[in-house]
Amino acid sequence: MLAVVELTKRYSSIPAVSEVSFTVEPGKVLGYLGPNGSGKSTTVKMLTGLLQPSQGHILYRGRDIQEQLMEYKSTLAYVPEDAQLYNYLTGREYLQLVGRLRGLPPKTLDRKIDDFLQLFSLYKSRHSALSSYSKGMRQKILISAALLHNPEVLILDEPESGLDVTSALVFRNLVKALAVKGKTILYSSHVLEVVEKVCSQIVILHKGRMMANDSVENLRSLMQLPSLGDIFAQLVISEDTEKLASDIVEAMEQ
Repeated sequence: MLAVVELTKRYSSIPAVSEVSFTVEPGKVLGYLGPNGSGKSTTVKMLTGLLQPSQGHILYRGRDIQEQLMEYKSTLAYVPEDAQLYNYLTGREYLQLVGRLRGLPPKTLDRKIDDFLQLFSLYKSRHSALSSYSKGMRQKILISAALLHNPEVLILDEPESGLDVTSALVFRNLVKALAVKGKTILYSSHVLEVVEKVCSQIVILHKGRMMANDSVENLRSLMQLPSLGDIFAQLVISEDTEKLASDIVEAMEQ
């Protein structure tokens, strides 16, 4: 189990994340939502060990990750929104690099790489430099790299970025299949309809503070609203979005 307890991160005394608490059970997918500037990315960086909290704790199996950082990272997979890859490497070379850093046996690694390249429709481009890959292809390489070591915890930050419709549908089913296998998954995204379909629990963040932490079904019932989009708008959007859209059209036509 991954538990976040009163997590806070300050920059020059200004809180980017303030006293956020939630848990993600094995076999569950937690959707982490919030508008730009809400603190989602800061939370993700703390969950992956890239940032230290100013206050609070992140516990994995009951222990603070800062006390077992290398052990925790060995169980972790992280798929960021932006694919920061070594462009001079080929797709296969990049996966070999990641697999070797993870300590996978050569035969196992080679088999997994070939399987992933085939399954993600990248095999024909395996010897091409990553600089020639499209954004969607680069995202598939990131996903493949994250899964090589059969991680226990997956932190997904806008993981469908750049994926075509078919690949996105495959990925959503992949997330569900990983949950069935008992993986602990946090899914951070702006795409509310995707989160609504794949996540069993929702945390909504606004200005660094947690506005909701519940299942979609319970939130619908409690707030008497039909969709996650309506719930999100009610909790974190203060302006009249329909009027704003109308004003933009009017400005365009003047």
